[in-house]
Amino acid sequence: MGPTGPASSPWWRQRRTLWWLLLAVALAGGAWLRWRPAEVSAVVLRSQPLTRTLQFTARVKTPARVELGSTVTGRVWKVAVNEGDRVQAGAILVMLEADEARANLQQARAALVQAEAKLASQQALSLPSAQSALAQADANLLAAQRDLVRTQELVAQRFYSTQKLDDSQRAVDVARAQRDAARAQVQANQRGGERGAAEAQVASARAAVEVAQARLDQTTLRAPAAGRVLLRTVEPGQIVQAGKALLTLAVQGRTELLADVDERFLAQLQVGQTARVLADAYPTQPFSAHVDRLGAAVDAQAGSVEVTFVLDAAPPAFLREDMTLSIEVVTGQRAQARVLPLRALRGAADATQPARGSVLVAEGGRAVLRELTLGLRTLDQAEVLAGLKDGEAVLLDATVQPGQRVRAVLASPATPNATAP
Repeated sequence: MGPTGPASSPWWRQRRTLWWLLLAVALAGGAWLRWRPAEVSAVVLRSQPLTRTLQFTARVKTPARVELGSTVTGRVWKVAVNEGDRVQAGAILVMLEADEARANLQQARAALVQAEAKLASQQALSLPSAQSALAQADANLLAAQRDLVRTQELVAQRFYSTQKLDDSQRAVDVARAQRDAARAQVQANQRGGERGAAEAQVASARAAVEVAQARLDQTTLRAPAAGRVLLRTVEPGQIVQAGKALLTLAVQGRTELLADVDERFLAQLQVGQTARVLADAYPTQPFSAHVDRLGAAVDAQAGSVEVTFVLDAAPPAFLREDMTLSIEVVTGQRAQARVLPLRALRGAADATQPARGSVLVAEGGRAVLRELTLGLRTLDQAEVLAGLKDGEAVLLDATVQPGQRVRAVLASPATPNATAP
């Protein structure tokens, strides 16, 4: 027999040992994987500026659009404006042929002069003559009365007969009647009669002059107020009818911008909020405005409410009526706020309690549930008023459960501002 060495284990026993070792390694790896903290995307809460805005389309509202036309029928002699021209109040726009109206005015003025001359003649001649006749009648009556007194004395002394007394009494009666007639003539010249007729003729002549002047004025169409000519539909030589619109004028006034905003954003809008306005044709020339008023009713068809803006300064020269504009309104602003991404909030938003919410934070290597009080919201962010502190890591993964072991992996911070379309 040959030499014998140390005893060796059977091959199958060695392989079984190897399998046990592999099983132990696998179990240890599974346990490690099971108890290893899950890597979860997170964001660190920090204070930063927060601004919420709304963007929508608006148009320029015409303060007042007036259609101007002639009140008389005639032939156009001159058109003094073109479309786009700016005019001042009282400026001449259209002139009709006015020869006949001008002649009628001259004729009426001549009739007035004639009536005034007749009245002046009546005042200068008739009244003084009547007054002189009255004075003469008064003197005659006084003389007759004195003669009657002397006659009565002489008759009493039997120097005159009673016949003479009757003649003197008759002379007094005649003088009194003449005095009364002269007084009536004076009163007629002062209050009625010829003077009244003459004054009536003057009044009638003056009214005729006013009518003729008004008809002459109607041949000239003037601007009722300062504004700009939007439309011109008349040319020289054209015969126009009374009441037909010849020009359309945008009366100058406060420039307003109108926007139809979805009713969902009505709660965010308030009077006085600032806005940045931009015309598509002039993208490098923005200007500012503010909310002036909100519509009293919601359009049931479109589900929108009308919002009116007023410019903060004089309107730019390029602004036109009905021009389309883009408006961005600042509906909420915080100089410094704890800002949280909305995707960090757990569960669906509660419409009955929009100021409440909950998140998971990484605390002691585990996910801990926190109840929050929220403030200003944008499309993707929310202001945290209570429940979190600066520097805490808020988990963004919605699949993580409270109490789960986690390791926060910081994500890039979001932009502080958000805009709603």
